[in-house]
Amino acid sequence: MKSIVGGGPKKLLYTLKTANKIGLLSSAKALNSSNACKACGLGMGGQRGGMINELDEFPSVCNKSVQAQSTDIQKPIPPEIFAHSLDEFRALSAFQLEHLGRLGKPIYKAAGEQHYREVDWDWALDRAAAGMAKVDPDRSFFYSSGRSSNEAGFVLQLMARLYGTNNISNCSYYCHQATGEALGNTVGTGTATVELDDIAHCDLFFLIGANPASNHPRLLHKLIGLRRRGGAVVVINPLREAGLVQFAAPKMISSMIKGGDEVASIYLQPKIGSDIALFTAIAKAVIEKGGSAQAFIAQHCSGYTEFLSHVESQSWAALLDRCGIAKEQVLQVADMYINSQSAIFAWGMGMTHHRHGVDNIEWISNLALLRGMVGKANAGLLPLRGHSNVQGIGTIGVKPVLPSEVYERIEATFGVSLPSKKGMHTLESLERAHEGGIDAALILGGNLYEATPDSKWAAKALDNIGLKIFLTTTLNRGHITGVDSGEVLVLPVCARDEEPEPTTQESMFNYVRLSDGGIERIASVRSEVAILSDIAAKLIPASKINFSEFKRHQHVRDAIAKVVPGLEELADIDVAKREFYVHGRLKHTPEFNTDDGKARFVVPLNAVESGSSQRPFTMMTIRSEGQFNSIIYEENDSYRGVTNRWTVLLNQQDALELGVSEGATVDISSDYGEMRGVEVKLFNLPQGCIAAYYPEANVLSSRLTDPRSHTPQFKSIAVSVSRCG
Repeated sequence: MKSIVGGGPKKLLYTLKTANKIGLLSSAKALNSSNACKACGLGMGGQRGGMINELDEFPSVCNKSVQAQSTDIQKPIPPEIFAHSLDEFRALSAFQLEHLGRLGKPIYKAAGEQHYREVDWDWALDRAAAGMAKVDPDRSFFYSSGRSSNEAGFVLQLMARLYGTNNISNCSYYCHQATGEALGNTVGTGTATVELDDIAHCDLFFLIGANPASNHPRLLHKLIGLRRRGGAVVVINPLREAGLVQFAAPKMISSMIKGGDEVASIYLQPKIGSDIALFTAIAKAVIEKGGSAQAFIAQHCSGYTEFLSHVESQSWAALLDRCGIAKEQVLQVADMYINSQSAIFAWGMGMTHHRHGVDNIEWISNLALLRGMVGKANAGLLPLRGHSNVQGIGTIGVKPVLPSEVYERIEATFGVSLPSKKGMHTLESLERAHEGGIDAALILGGNLYEATPDSKWAAKALDNIGLKIFLTTTLNRGHITGVDSGEVLVLPVCARDEEPEPTTQESMFNYVRLSDGGIERIASVRSEVAILSDIAAKLIPASKINFSEFKRHQHVRDAIAKVVPGLEELADIDVAKREFYVHGRLKHTPEFNTDDGKARFVVPLNAVESGSSQRPFTMMTIRSEGQFNSIIYEENDSYRGVTNRWTVLLNQQDALELGVSEGATVDISSDYGEMRGVEVKLFNLPQGCIAAYYPEANVLSSRLTDPRSHTPQFKSIAVSVSRCG
């Protein structure tokens, strides 16, 4: 059977098909405009022009960019659609909902009703503010996705705090919050320590718990370039992903002609949740081979004595049994690492979606420090962020606890007093809602319902909230599930390239871009910043801050520049057109933002990587090629040969023992729910491990979280699998 190659002609054909569907002129106008890409945090666009990254490389575009444009460039949903009931909307798939069209006017559903209806803007804004005014701020929460701008996020969190609550959160608590906690603890910054150009000059790249062939495809041409100049790529992932084995980079003609380039130099497939055992084994091999960077460790690190003692106390047999990797492969990776002069460690949510997610990232940091690979050029740590501005949303304060310096600057700059009571993180807010303790929620973008584990529980929690206000471009399941009992307003917003004034976004490389906006597609939608400013002005009329002035985005950027360290250059970015790196984060010299100025080795807090269970399988949730976060752009998954999202990936030996073959159906159950009649797809992954699609498999996911990051364990769910019938 011919092996599947990532990228290649099908990527080009898909892009052409989607562009034709939305109109070649419309797609070209959108992609070439001076706006940051709306998809992943890798980043492109901005003031260098569309399809160009910060290295001035052209074309920097991928099918994810085109997918994101495809739903923005839709006509408004016809008003007749809203004659249908919530149950009729719920009969649609996520794909069908996304492709109903853009939301063109505000829609409203009264408490207990089963239909939305269109309303005018003045009525909607008055209703939103009046509804929030009736609620005790402690019984509310505010949430933002990562597609909104820095300007909108800043207004959101400032409004919430002056309203009287720190219950402010963002989608990072369901993705990379573990990264922020771990890196802050080890190297003193919660974000990437490298820039994009470092990848062009490193000689070794660790790709851990991520599938950028589907989720960050423009990274693949960098990895192919690394292989071509003699470097190596170590892939660590339980699933053997086709695009990480071989990839035909569409922007590299030679790669297309020869049918693709090898990506992985070596591909390790540990059992789900066993990463710390594997990292410990690699560290043990490096130490035993005399490969640790003793001078760097002595001068720039603390905690090494305890770390060394811990590693030396671990037995090879136990580590290898736990992770399922042969010692020969571990030693091969150790040799590659010892011979490297500049290594970068990159990871995705396969590392953070565990109860030991923070420990996972601390161990990645341990490995980097062991060879002195943080604090030098072309080496370091790189979390692969999902949404295009999820990092920026956190930087400007959409989180329950502000850094003390930002908190004090806001109070001093505006002459206000902020609430001091500890705010709730994302899942905590929903837990309070499930208990009946939340009366109102304002949700900026995203799909909080489908992003939350334990789907039935999540629907009940959201339904308990008396007033929900959503700001969005298109409808998703979060607008039709968990909304029956309460009052709901859904307000249509501009897409990024439609904003009437410029906005800013921050990439995973800490690079701040300026998006011009300016494209008008639907006259009746409004800027997120304007909507939030109008609600805030009505909700807090006696505030010392004139929120109406924040409808001018420049005034918001002036405020951010005054109160958020590292973002001072925002003040004149729309005049100077000069994009920049957030100060103090890139680590090209061994200077660490810790109390003693040294990076820290950390021995893991959790002795057990995964909880014990009588259920024989461990499930990880996965995204498909035609998907971005919870947004489904197409139903099939071309790289994995899957045409139906109600599918489970199963090891061949496990399938034999279950007595099922490819195409058969099985039932999957956990302590939280079940999926019945799921189609079997045989796949290359370790025995005892299965994979199913997110968000469909969230019905099986638990609400158990990492104790430090509060991130749910989407990637390590104990399940049972049984043959149907």
